[in-house]
Amino acid sequence: MTILPWLSIPLLGVRTFKRFLPSVIFMNLYLVAEGRFAEKKKWWWFPFSVKPNVLAELPLIIGPFFVGSFWILKYTYGKFNLYLLANVIIDSLFTYLGMNWLKKIGYVSLVRLTKFQLSLVFLIKTFLLYGSQVLYEKCFNPSLK
Repeated sequence: MTILPWLSIPLLGVRTFKRFLPSVIFMNLYLVAEGRFAEKKKWWWFPFSVKPNVLAELPLIIGPFFVGSFWILKYTYGKFNLYLLANVIIDSLFTYLGMNWLKKIGYVSLVRLTKFQLSLVFLIKTFLLYGSQVLYEKCFNPSLK
C-alpha cells in the first residue's frame, strides 16, 4: 500500500515533481495534523499502529495520497473543474468502496464519522491542495503561470 505507488514516481518527470512538491508536502503535513485531531475525536479507528506514537494512517498518507496528489495535479492543475471532478470521483471511490475493503481486512473503520462526512473532509483537502499550489505559484514561483 505504501511502496507500490512510489514505483510510479519516475514516470512523473522531474519538472512535475519539483513543481508540485511543496504543495504535496504541505498537504501531507496537514494530513498528519488531521490524523492526530481525528484520533482524539475518534473519527476513525485503526485497530493497530505501526509503532507507538506513529499514526496508523501514515502508510496511506506517504503512499497513495502523496503520490496520487502529484498525478492529479499533473493532469488537472490549471483546469479547476476537471481537478474537482477527478477528486470527487477518486475520493468517492475510496470512501464508498475502499473504506469497505479496509474495514473488511481490519485496517480501519469509521467511528464518529459517516461516509458522507468523510467525503466532506476529503472535499476540504481537495480545496486546500489546489489552493496551496495556486498560492505557491503566485508567491514563490510566478514564472510557472
